[in-house]
Amino acid sequence: MKVNLQRKNKEVHFEASSELSPIKVHIDGSPEIGGEGLGVRPMELILMALGSCSVFDLSTILKKQRQQLDDIQVEVAGKRRDEVPNIFTDIHLSFFLKGDIDEAKALKAAELAVKKYCSVHDMLAAGGVNITYSLKIN
Repeated sequence: MKVNLQRKNKEVHFEASSELSPIKVHIDGSPEIGGEGLGVRPMELILMALGSCSVFDLSTILKKQRQQLDDIQVEVAGKRRDEVPNIFTDIHLSFFLKGDIDEAKALKAAELAVKKYCSVHDMLAAGGVNITYSLKIN
């Protein structure tokens, strides 16, 4: 896998692309380093990667379990340490499910999705990040 980041202005706005997809992602830094709010920040991308990896797997597992999933959302909140580099120390994923879903099956699916199948989780956890999750069914 390979990605490319192309500078888009004289500051820190970049456009990222991948050889796997025609989609472009805009990335920008904080105002302290010249960011102008023209894209997401790198550490936000980490949370987005963990959330998407986990929710893709959770959706797939629930479908295989023949659960009626009408909607799904995940909120990812991260805490960073104060010292540089300001890495994540704790991340919590909150899954919100709608549909006719068996709670026991959903809890098992979430455990598998986050802790077994999500490669982003494994990379972050190997680096010492404490990752937790919760599940709410409406």
